[in-house]
Amino acid sequence: MTAFGIPMKSAFPLLLFAWLWISVSTAMAGPPQSVAELWADFDPRQEPLDVEVVREWKEDGGVYRYVRYRIGELKGKSAWMAAFYGFPEGAAAKLPAVMHMHGGGQRAFLEEVKTYVGRGYAALSVNWGGREMENAQPGDPNTDWGAVDPTQQNVPGYNSILPGPKQFFEDREDPRNCNWYLLTLGCRRGLTFLERQPEVDPDRIGILGHSMGGNLTMYVAGTDDRVKVAAPSVGGQGYRTEPHDMLGGLAQQERIQGDVGLFTRTLGFENYAPRIHCPVMHLSGTNDFHGWMDDVYRTNALIEGQPLRYAFSPHLNHRFIPEVAVTRPLWLDHYLKGGPALPETPRSEWELKMEDGVPVFRVTPDLGSWPVSRVDIYYSVDPDPRARFWRDAEGKKNGDAWEAKLPILDPGAPLFAFANVYHTLPKAETLPHLPEIRELCLSSMLHTATPAELAAAEVKATDSPATLIDDFTRGWHDWYRLNAENKQFWQFWTRKVTDPKWRGPEGSRLAITLTMSETNTLTLIAIENEWRSYRGKKAVYVCRREITGGSEPQTLVLEASDFLNAEDEMPLKDWSQLDQLGLCARYEENRERGQRPEPANWKGEIPEFRQIEWRPDRGN
Repeated sequence: MTAFGIPMKSAFPLLLFAWLWISVSTAMAGPPQSVAELWADFDPRQEPLDVEVVREWKEDGGVYRYVRYRIGELKGKSAWMAAFYGFPEGAAAKLPAVMHMHGGGQRAFLEEVKTYVGRGYAALSVNWGGREMENAQPGDPNTDWGAVDPTQQNVPGYNSILPGPKQFFEDREDPRNCNWYLLTLGCRRGLTFLERQPEVDPDRIGILGHSMGGNLTMYVAGTDDRVKVAAPSVGGQGYRTEPHDMLGGLAQQERIQGDVGLFTRTLGFENYAPRIHCPVMHLSGTNDFHGWMDDVYRTNALIEGQPLRYAFSPHLNHRFIPEVAVTRPLWLDHYLKGGPALPETPRSEWELKMEDGVPVFRVTPDLGSWPVSRVDIYYSVDPDPRARFWRDAEGKKNGDAWEAKLPILDPGAPLFAFANVYHTLPKAETLPHLPEIRELCLSSMLHTATPAELAAAEVKATDSPATLIDDFTRGWHDWYRLNAENKQFWQFWTRKVTDPKWRGPEGSRLAITLTMSETNTLTLIAIENEWRSYRGKKAVYVCRREITGGSEPQTLVLEASDFLNAEDEMPLKDWSQLDQLGLCARYEENRERGQRPEPANWKGEIPEFRQIEWRPDRGN
């Protein structure tokens, strides 16, 4: 192999000298002060990759390889990245390619590679976290960061630019000490690996990643114009070091070790977004803890001149519904394979100043593409994107638009609204572990109004509290369900009880009407202050009740004190700080403390829930 036209054996001292020269120059000039300066001295094509093929096999029409490539010399020691690579066997023409970046605590996904190979791509999934590769054999080489460690064995390095024995520098503060710099560097070398594969078209490369991989998707797209399309999920939003006003205090996503301003200028996603020169599809849940919804919109608004789409799964945290999941491969297909264009982002607007004092939200889908199957308009009065309950405004079609009124209890709280539009796909799609997907969900822009803006528009308090939490006439529309069809592990959750409209009145009791086919112990969970550390300590309260099986509905009536703290068994005092209500076959609240989970012992069918409501205390 050669570098700079020199045999590799002779070139290595030159490369090491170049790295040392850059380090000395940086020490003299001071740390980089911007994204441009941070990446100015890195050429992802410069050093040889020295690719190792650990193993190759063929499966279901694809060729697959367990590979390792050299990231480069870091602090005088070689760093290596392991990965899975695959491509369709016998491809007659150059292939589009995608690079997948896994999330925290995960590893390279062979299944992700197989999924995209099955769709006609060459695909690479990098193992940046260094966990043992899937189906690894004794002695197989893995990711080896050498003298540095940007993996989750060095967690403080993600929010720090301070020096340290496993950071880029040991003697000075510098943004290159942050794990994200090193991980982005290693992933950009993955692009070099892809573009050099003989079956790959280097002008058609896309990237995707989930959670921490979503962060890396934005970092890589913002530093490397070889990326032609990007699809991050539940990660990669900016303003993480900025305090956010919440009802009850301030919340901040990241506390930085070192110069906060320097970290933000060089590593804040809001400073990478303006450098992204490719189409971006952002997938998430409306209540994601890692990619705050409001800041996803704020960040991507800084991407200029590129097609953007959003797909938010209502009520979910760090996961999404099938209709959102399918947007990613279809987005990549369009820009890398010439597949059908996705519908445009739904046009949306609201009118705050109305004669009756009730704001109106209006959304107009792209009606010139795929048929519209339904439109959901959501609004909320909670500034915390992780905890807010999204009310369904039940929009009605009016001409080409859907519109809905947004009544509120208190104009002294902010107002948020967006819409989800579901389009019927031209043909059904399949993705691993999901049922056949026939619809695609695209979200409108997010609309936000402050109390001052509501006052200026003369918005009035026209809504009233409701004691009926749900009668299930719309199914589980206001809930999210985990293991929904699993008769042993089902869990159904709602944040409706955190909304002032449905918050439990003082002294009230919780009444649940249901039908249970066989006798079982139902587990109910009440969570206080989830994500709201600015308001108080998070607490999980558990109530278990044996319900007799039978065909007739029965009602379970509970006091707040029937719920006992999972840690100290102290009773719940009242409903005032409730953030979530859960109905579960079982709940493993002890798993984090290392205790064995409860045995799976549910008998018969999942209960049929008829009604959940607040009832007056016994004295009323």
